[in-house]
Parts: sequence; structure tokens; C-alpha cells
Amino acid sequence: MHISKVAVVGVGSVGSTFAYSLMISGLAREIVLIDANRERLIGECMDLNHGASFVNPVDIHEGDYKDCKDADVVVVTLGAKQSPGQSRLDLIKTNAGIFKEVIPKVVKYCRQGVLLIVSNPVDILTYLALKISGIEKNRVFGSGTVLDSSRLKYSISKNCKIDARNIHAYIIGEHGDSELVVWSQASIAGMKIAEYCPKCNKACDYHKRLNNIFDEVKNSAYEIIKRKGSTYYAIGLSLVKIVQAIIRDENSILPVSSLIDDYYGIKDVCFSLPCKVNRSGVEKVLKIELSSQEQVQLKESADKLKGIIESLGI
Repeated sequence: MHISKVAVVGVGSVGSTFAYSLMISGLAREIVLIDANRERLIGECMDLNHGASFVNPVDIHEGDYKDCKDADVVVVTLGAKQSPGQSRLDLIKTNAGIFKEVIPKVVKYCRQGVLLIVSNPVDILTYLALKISGIEKNRVFGSGTVLDSSRLKYSISKNCKIDARNIHAYIIGEHGDSELVVWSQASIAGMKIAEYCPKCNKACDYHKRLNNIFDEVKNSAYEIIKRKGSTYYAIGLSLVKIVQAIIRDENSILPVSSLIDDYYGIKDVCFSLPCKVNRSGVEKVLKIELSSQEQVQLKESADKLKGIIESLGI
């Protein structure tokens, strides 16, 4: 019988919160935590294991890179965290250096599982991990805009008083300041947003309302960091959703960051588009139809990322 195993590389706020969420979910039978800070690592494992009687049986233990062997998914969260006033892209030089050291250690022992990148800037680091690892492109991808899209659904639900689970809308492109909402395809109950909003409230200037929603979503991470130092609860839950799609072979559609081959002329860059995710990783990138304005915005986002990739000599 196959025993589902997840390795978490980096047990800071995001890594430890994800491990906790994963433990509660019951998805994995074995969770191995890896971190250079051995004392923190042991403490996190102890704290998690003390809740063993409240969850499904799970073996949670500290490990090293060799313990990535046979993992279904290796989730990489380590790196410098974003500070107040700092963009995700400001982290690139520090975290790129860390990845050049760590990724070879991971793939030395895990060449069959999926490598899920979470560290920021996630699109650049996903591209770097893909180049360093040398493994198939479908098995190396980033958490992308899964969280951003969840934030968007929450904000729409709050404004429209609709259950967030009944809203279909994606943020695509960079997980960062150049991301964009695909408003042209966003829908509620099968109705496009442009159709739904006027019928819901004729007096509402829905164009202005949608712009305000996007601004709120795009700046939400900065607001959280300013108030509490970092974000970790929602990203922890979004990672469980991604890992669930892999372990359960769900064929879920998720806006993860993967290598783009040819999409409106864009290629050789990692950013988020809705993807079919299952046990093989990203089986397919869905090339959804964009409005002319959205095409321009996406190309600008891609150009921004490609410029950074070129400057780093990746």
C-alpha cells in the first residue's frame, strides 16, 4: 500500500503553518520537516506531535535532505521573508543564492515526486528551480496565484454577499505587483461579472467597485505584513489544496506558476495560469481567452519577470 509522504523544506512561519494544516487535513501519512535551525526544527515536530490524539495517524519527524526520498511532494518554503515596504521581487538575490545551494540537495534524493515552490518571488524561483533541478517541467511548479485568487474570491463574496465557493475568478501572471484579474472570464452562477453586477445592483458603479476590489487584493499582503509581520494562515491552507490535488490525483484547476511555452506569444517564463493539477504535477496549462487589454497586461507582467531572469543570468 502506498503511504503518502510530504517533505517540507523550511519551517519558518509558512512552513510550520502548512505542516499544521496538512496534519489536520489527514492527507499525508508521513510529514518530514527539514530546516537548518535544528532546535527550531525539533521544537516544531514536538509541538505538532503532541496533537496526535486529535487527528488521523501521521508520522511527523525532523529530517535532512536524504529524507526527501520517496516523497510525493517536496514543498520548498525556505528563504528570507518579505519585510514591511519590501516587494516580493526585492528578495530575489538572497533567495536565489539559497536555492542554488538547496535545490540540488533536494533532487539528489527526490527525482520522482513533485517539487512545489512557495518561496518568494515565487515565479522567478520556480524558473530557477526548474533550470537547476533538471527534472521534467510538469513536476516543478510554484504556488503562484492560488492564494491571490482566493483573496479575490473572498473580496468579491464580501461585496456581493455570495459564498466565495460559488465565485469563479482567477488572478494570473506574476504573483506580485504586475498580476492581473481575468475579469472577462470571471463569473457567478454561470453569469459573467459584467452581467451579474448590473442585475444585482443597478445603482452600483461596478467598474469602480471591481477596480477597488482588485486594489484591495493586490495590496492585502502588504497590509498584513505591516500589521503582523508576515502572512502564513491563508498560504498554508492554499498549499494544502495544491498538495491535495497532487496526492489524490484530482485533476483540479488551480492557477499555479509553471513554465509557459507559448501563450499569446509569451514563452520561456514561469507565471500563473489556470492549470490541470494531478499526481503528475501540472498535466496541462489552460490557455484561456483574454480580452485585448488583459493580453497587454499579461505581456507586461511576463516582460517584467523575463527582465529579472535575464539580469540574474539564469
